[in-house]
Amino acid sequence: MAGDTAAAPMKKNILAILPLLTACVPAPDGIEPRSIRQTARITSAEITEASGIAQSTRNHDRLWIVNDGGSPPVLYAIDTSGETEGSVTLEPGANVDWEAMASFELDEKSWLLVADTGDNEAIRDTSAIYVIEEPEIAGNEDAIRPPAWTFSFRWPDGPRDCEAVAVDIANERILLLSKRSIPAVLYELPLRPTTDDVITATRLGPVDSLPQPTADDLDRAAPERNWHWQPTAMDIARDGSAAVILTYRAVYHFERTNDKPWIEALRKPATVVDLGGIREAEAIAFVDEGRSVVFTVEAPHASLYRIQSIR
Repeated sequence: MAGDTAAAPMKKNILAILPLLTACVPAPDGIEPRSIRQTARITSAEITEASGIAQSTRNHDRLWIVNDGGSPPVLYAIDTSGETEGSVTLEPGANVDWEAMASFELDEKSWLLVADTGDNEAIRDTSAIYVIEEPEIAGNEDAIRPPAWTFSFRWPDGPRDCEAVAVDIANERILLLSKRSIPAVLYELPLRPTTDDVITATRLGPVDSLPQPTADDLDRAAPERNWHWQPTAMDIARDGSAAVILTYRAVYHFERTNDKPWIEALRKPATVVDLGGIREAEAIAFVDEGRSVVFTVEAPHASLYRIQSIR
């Protein structure tokens, strides 16, 4: 996919003074508008189509990234300046169409989840979830690890494409937001199924708080390759108090109070950060204990962007 086609990686001392790129306009009364800053560039030549990103729960200066479908089943570790720290190959594992990542803590261990849920043509009978215990990485180690658990699932209403996946750790659920449905629909899966059979996701309902395409948007989408309303990533703050949804046009930040069901929280008005001229945004993750987010795009040597103090 077309996107950020920047040149060679920048050095760390230059990254510290990268300019303000774009700012959002909508913000609730009394809250300063958020801004997007380019903070780094991914140096690894192997990360060519970043489709998922997650912050390490072992080392908060580390980010994990996966490539889009057809790539090797590898999780890449980078630091916040974009420098490579190592990788982990899932074996056995297959990257049919990896589209999302999440990190979480459970049973006093750190875990990484990879969602093999992409399906542009809506033809897959089943999709897959992989969970791996997050390894220690040192000295650009390239490790091989088996999944701690994996399972296949199907959608209750037929095959569909999904790029936005997050873990609701308090309820031990995986939340999945469809990409091409109008409006997008939220589903859930158990984090640790109790059966080896293919399971069926539970449909929670439409998330109609996200802007919907107009008839003109739909007519122009294919010729202009512009599906700006489609969700491409999602994350939940570790304390369960907020969620972010990334689309091709904006970041939507949803507050959650009183442990309300997520379908209710995501139907409330969101704080919106417009992406401006950034294209092909595909992956987002909370950082700074949920106070900020980082996101990136599908491109070789892609930029890392940061929205400081999103909440």
